[in-house]
Amino acid sequence: MTRTLHARSAQEAWCGSALGLVHVDERLEMPEAGVRTVVLSDAGGLRVEFVERPGSSPAAPAAPFTVTAVQTFAHLALQVPYLDAAFGRLTGECGAAPVSPPASGVTTGMRYAYIADPEGNLLELIEV
Repeated sequence: MTRTLHARSAQEAWCGSALGLVHVDERLEMPEAGVRTVVLSDAGGLRVEFVERPGSSPAAPAAPFTVTAVQTFAHLALQVPYLDAAFGRLTGECGAAPVSPPASGVTTGMRYAYIADPEGNLLELIEV
C-alpha cells in the first residue's frame, strides 16, 4: 500500500510506535518530483510505503462509508487479535481519533472499528 502524506517524519514515528512498523526498508528522495518516500515494515511482513509531498491535502473523509463515493483506496484494514485493546491503545495512548467504535460485523465472530491516524487516514481494525 502507498499513501501520500503531508508530513512523512511525523507519520513514520506514529506508525512505528502505534503499529509496530519499525523497519525502514527504503528511503528515496526525488527532488525533481517534489516527493520523499519511505517504506516501513513490521516483523510479520506488513509493508507500507509513505510518500511525502509538501502542500498536499487530505482526500479521505472522516466517515468510513462516505469515502466509498470516490473511486480510490478508502482505508487500510488491519487485522488485530484483540479489537478493544487495540482501539483503546491507538485512540488513548497513540493519538488516533476514534471514528467508529468497536462493533459486530456481518460474519459471526467478526468485529471492527475505525480510527483516523494523525494525518487523517482511515484505518479499519478487524478482529476475527
